[in-house]
Amino acid sequence: MSWGEGGQGQGYGQGYGQGQGYEYGYEQQPYYGSPQYPYLQQPHVQQPYTQQQYTDVQYAPEDPVEETAQIPVTKAESPALGAQTPETQPEQGPTHPQRDRYFDALRAVALVRVVTYHTFGWAWAGMVFPSMGVMFALAGTLMAKSLERPPVKVIRSRVRRLLPPFWFWGFFVVVAMLVHDWMPGWQIVYWVVPLGDPPGNAWGEQAWEILWYLRTYLWFVLLSPVLLKVFRLAPVPVLVASLAPVLAFHFLWEPPDDRFGNALTDLATFLFCWLLGFAHRDGVLARLKPFAVTALSLAAIAYGGWYAFTHQAETGSYDLDDIPLAQAFWSAGFVTLLMYAKEHFRIDFAWLARFPRLDRLVTIFNARAVTLYLWHEIALILAVPLIDQFWNVPAFEKYLPLESQWFMFGIGWLLIGVFVLLCGWVEDVAGKKKPRLLP
Repeated sequence: MSWGEGGQGQGYGQGYGQGQGYEYGYEQQPYYGSPQYPYLQQPHVQQPYTQQQYTDVQYAPEDPVEETAQIPVTKAESPALGAQTPETQPEQGPTHPQRDRYFDALRAVALVRVVTYHTFGWAWAGMVFPSMGVMFALAGTLMAKSLERPPVKVIRSRVRRLLPPFWFWGFFVVVAMLVHDWMPGWQIVYWVVPLGDPPGNAWGEQAWEILWYLRTYLWFVLLSPVLLKVFRLAPVPVLVASLAPVLAFHFLWEPPDDRFGNALTDLATFLFCWLLGFAHRDGVLARLKPFAVTALSLAAIAYGGWYAFTHQAETGSYDLDDIPLAQAFWSAGFVTLLMYAKEHFRIDFAWLARFPRLDRLVTIFNARAVTLYLWHEIALILAVPLIDQFWNVPAFEKYLPLESQWFMFGIGWLLIGVFVLLCGWVEDVAGKKKPRLLP
């Protein structure tokens, strides 16, 4: 899935992203026992980080100052690191955090895939690239890193980054639905804090149905301090066992089709991917054998695909958005391969710097991920009446492919760009930054 791909009745859709926002904190994990990192022979002993060995990639919803703070390590504190003493250490100029462009690129591809899915409705899109699983895994990685600080502070920072863009977007959606004969009850509180699916009418459903992702992300953030403690008790067994809830909900007890049941289904569907982010951050993936990871991942993908294609009579399609069990296993295997490949092959996508325009575009996608996710459906909705007006211009009618979905896709992206320029500054305000048209 990806950042909001339908599936309201099923309690989930395709999301974009997850741990959204401006600056993420990712780092390249070392290989244990390598000559370059001799002090990592004992992986269960947490060692201090140095500026030279670990670089932070900043994604929102984190305070960039706190997120990039480095702990100085002296030779007396850690002789194995070979750190220089203050007397011998050379002077260094100001350092800047480096972004992990591999994760940046994954997030950008996930967002493009979500917009594409919502334009064309291709059922196979989720199998080509399970955006939702990717985004929850990236968010889990950042969350594990952030929880090196006090949990209350981390959660407050996440909520502060998430809610203002949601409130700004929600104001326009709620007012538009009120104008179209919608009268909410007490459930309107979910438009303040989306711990449950915010209510709405059928007229605005295409806009608000994507909010399942924000609800699921928020619950994962609140549960992460406990989840991380449990995960670190036995990382690999807990990671594998995290697929048990979705199996239980499918074969033993089906959650009700309401806010509570939808939330449980979404959490169970993407729990593995969230914990996979923990595994990446803690270096668990780097210690696993390539054959075991590849075999188990392909088995999970095969099971998810088999279940999706053999149960089309129940859902009417093999679309993973409509089949939580297939979504969970397909995403688990697919995202594990993506994350493990980064560790095993040391992928960093540094080559993006050789293509300034593409590199810039990836940066904008990451810096405005929340804005793009929230406003993309409205952009696609507005593209339809806009194209209708093109028919009134004889030259447009003659030379433009007004009936093509690809033309609507292009107009949709133009409108998304407009919304990023007009509304993206809210993400800067939420992150306590100076508002800018583009980051």
